[in-house]
Amino acid sequence: MLVQQILKTKSDEGVVTIKPGVTLSEVAETLSSKKIGAIVVSPDGKTVSGIVSERDIVSELGKRGPSCMADLVDDIMTTEIISCSKDEDSDGVLGKMTKGRFRHMPVMQGDEMIGLISIGDVVKAQLSELAMEKEALEGMIKGF
Repeated sequence: MLVQQILKTKSDEGVVTIKPGVTLSEVAETLSSKKIGAIVVSPDGKTVSGIVSERDIVSELGKRGPSCMADLVDDIMTTEIISCSKDEDSDGVLGKMTKGRFRHMPVMQGDEMIGLISIGDVVKAQLSELAMEKEALEGMIKGF
């Protein structure tokens, strides 16, 4: 399944982003209120400066304690972003996520972010594809 097909199954609300310079406390509040696991750091909602996840915040809390929540997202965000295009297939994306040990990936068209997919989105798409293949094979075996 192609990434563009996965994006079509997601809500049309767009990617939740935050601007550089916000505190980790604000990031945690946004993650919690939106019920999401990661957020893209972007000055304009289209370019990607970085990404920060719940895991990043918990790791920082574990190292330094609650005082880190006043720090800026710029200090802990991942800036070396691995992205994909809408024309990539889910197998390749899942491979990148597994190899890099991350769960969220911006979908880019040139320098512009057009979506964000999670490992859950990719697994759901692959399970759907397997279910369709199973039905087709059962139909062939039963003579439908």
